[in-house]
Amino acid sequence: MGRAFEYRRAAKEKRWDKMSKVFPKLAKSITMAAKDGGPDPESNAKLRTAILNAKAENMPKDNIDSAIKRASGKEADINEMNYEGKGPHGALIFIECASDNTNRTVANLKAYFNKSDGQIVQTGSLEFLFDRKTVIEFKKIEDMEMDEIELELIDAGLEELEVVEENVFVYGGFTSFGTLTSAVEKLGIEVTKASAQRIPNNPQEFTEEQMVDIEKLLDKIEDDEDVQAVYTNIA
Repeated sequence: MGRAFEYRRAAKEKRWDKMSKVFPKLAKSITMAAKDGGPDPESNAKLRTAILNAKAENMPKDNIDSAIKRASGKEADINEMNYEGKGPHGALIFIECASDNTNRTVANLKAYFNKSDGQIVQTGSLEFLFDRKTVIEFKKIEDMEMDEIELELIDAGLEELEVVEENVFVYGGFTSFGTLTSAVEKLGIEVTKASAQRIPNNPQEFTEEQMVDIEKLLDKIEDDEDVQAVYTNIA
């Protein structure tokens, strides 16, 4: 699960390497988290994680503070929704959105799929093909004892711990997000990123030629201002 997931994540982050698009998405996450659980990150784990992820992308503190303040205003009228679709060559795509205009969002997504010989499918058609997982990332420090860390996190919902070069990835069930994140922090470990991901339970291989078509569609989807996250069944 780990290496395939990280390959897709790295590819996604490369496409998202545009501050003008990344920051608004991060700001929406912060605003929604503050709206749901309050503006204090100490008592709002979801907000604390959203801020953490924003800092990981070098989002300025002023932008973060502004996003939190927007939670109490009209700009906080943002709805979360998911869309599912079939892309070129049978690629399955699950899209998480946050929008203040759902008609605009769905119209844009339909246009992207139609121009790529794909289609939006009925909500719920593909969701069961993805497992929701907690994914926490932190840097491996020289004196870290991975076996001890793993034992400490098992009771908090740890399912898998993977070391990839200088990074450590902690995987757990979706419902363990809060407890697992808190458990890592209590160990004095500085979390780099934390998120709830959708991992394909039956990833598929595609040829390089097929990936060109699929990536073109993914680029269009991920560049959309209303799209927060995109998951596929690509191995």
